[in-house]
Amino acid sequence: MNSIAAVAVALAAIAVVAWAVIVWTRGRSEAQTAALRQEMQALLATQAQTLATQVGQLSQTMTQQFGQVQHALQKGVTDTGLLASQAQTAVATELQNSREMLGKINQQLGEVQRAGRDLSQASQTLQMVLGGAKTRGTLGEVALEHLLEDALPRAAYEFQYSFATGAVVDAIVRSGNRNLSIDSKFPLDAYRRLVETGEEARREFAQAVRKHADSIAEKYILPNEGTLDIAFMFVPSESVYYELLMTEDAKGARLDAYSRAKGVIPVSPNTLHAYLSAILMGLKGMQVEENARRLLGSLAGLRKQVEAFAEVYEKLGTHLRHAQQSYEDADSKLGRARNALDQMAQGALPEAPAKALEATTED
Repeated sequence: MNSIAAVAVALAAIAVVAWAVIVWTRGRSEAQTAALRQEMQALLATQAQTLATQVGQLSQTMTQQFGQVQHALQKGVTDTGLLASQAQTAVATELQNSREMLGKINQQLGEVQRAGRDLSQASQTLQMVLGGAKTRGTLGEVALEHLLEDALPRAAYEFQYSFATGAVVDAIVRSGNRNLSIDSKFPLDAYRRLVETGEEARREFAQAVRKHADSIAEKYILPNEGTLDIAFMFVPSESVYYELLMTEDAKGARLDAYSRAKGVIPVSPNTLHAYLSAILMGLKGMQVEENARRLLGSLAGLRKQVEAFAEVYEKLGTHLRHAQQSYEDADSKLGRARNALDQMAQGALPEAPAKALEATTED
């Protein structure tokens, strides 16, 4: 492109020079004009030949460049076709993967929807279960019953234990000669209002828990009837137990601290299981102690029997020693009598043997 511009500029320059010469030569002589015309023709011929040579070279160069461009275009088209084929294959693969992924996502969404429906039904069922006071009490009692059955032997606890005052506690755990009272009627109504209305109902929740702790301490902590100085307040849900631990009353005291001050220990299903495990270990320790006490009693009885046997044995030894002495005396006398009988058998009865026989007879 730069060569074509140069040629065009050269032609324009020649035309301008020719026009200037023609104008300039007006008024000159014919001879000079003819000479000048010849020179101009020669110059034009030279320029034309030079221009033709440059145009030919330019044409050849452009032809080569066009050929290279055409080759590059053909190669680009080929490469583009290959790339397009590869891209098409990759796109098809990705589309297939996307379809499979969408299918899995749809399947998972269906499962999530089913789980959501199941959860909603379970939530409605739980709400129905927690709706009435009697049902809530039954729920806590059932949960407490299962925990006691799993953690302790049957003889270690009792349900619906009655006191002389007429109060009936949900369960007691026997610990030696004392009983541990466990109440399972936690005020879940106050917790439900706390969940529904938010922090506005927390004060009411705190008052309900304090009142329930006071009631447990008054009705179920009765040392004169064989109870321990503490009682358990069973909370049938870990979330409710957490709210109890995090709630403070109007004076800034935490509910669990207030309950413990009354001798009432709040317990959740997990913490109650831990307490019951500790109680079971204590019961086993008490059983070992009782077995050791019985063994010591048996050993004391055995010692008395051994002492009585030793007394009888000593008496037997004394009798045996006396019998031995009597036997020796009798054997000596028997020997003397035998000697006397031998002498008599020989027909002689000497005086000395006779006296000896008499002495033997006298003995």
